[in-house]
Amino acid sequence: MTAEPATSRAIRILLADDHHLVRTGFRVILEVEDDMHVVGEAADGERAVSMAGALRPDVVLMDVEMPRVDGLEATRRIVAEVDRPNAPAVLILTTFDRDDYLFAALRAGASGFLLKNGTPEALVAAIRVVARGDGLIAPELTRRVIAAFARPSGEPTTAAVALPDLTPREHEVLILVASGASNAEIAATLRLGEATVKTHVSRVLTKLGLRDRVQAVVFAYEHGVVRPGR
Repeated sequence: MTAEPATSRAIRILLADDHHLVRTGFRVILEVEDDMHVVGEAADGERAVSMAGALRPDVVLMDVEMPRVDGLEATRRIVAEVDRPNAPAVLILTTFDRDDYLFAALRAGASGFLLKNGTPEALVAAIRVVARGDGLIAPELTRRVIAAFARPSGEPTTAAVALPDLTPREHEVLILVASGASNAEIAATLRLGEATVKTHVSRVLTKLGLRDRVQAVVFAYEHGVVRPGR
């Protein structure tokens, strides 16, 4: 089911969940927001991939366990197949608090991961975060991501050869991003303007071939740029 957005500024959202009542609940929550519009609904992952390509939403709200194609594979396909400059951000929203789902979602290219036991306010805020190009992980899951991807020994990997491409300032910004600092917090720490910080973050992501801040956090810990407790 589709409809035209109320305004050109509205965040276009595709709902992918195999439960009709869940999709209806999400639609009710989101469409009371002036800056959000649900452009379609998919009951399985294969349909979600197809609709993402056809409708070009800004955000796909993706369940994990769905028939035909699950949400993790659908995320991989959307990130890989949909036109890169206009690829939607995928926000995983699941009932299952499982590490394998979390890590698989991040590796698949998801921009965010939330549990369904959160509040409507948290969901709305998360959609706005990923729609503007940032990444988001539910706070209760962040520590597990760090622990799983950390390399305490700091042993180098082949991907570490990309780090010399960063300027010293960009390296500082990567470390602060990995610590979970917002642009405003980075600006205060480095005594820079927020616009300058945003430019540095964008350059870091581009140089390292990363999609968003979530992938930057994973990269930093996985390649020993920062370590737990630092």
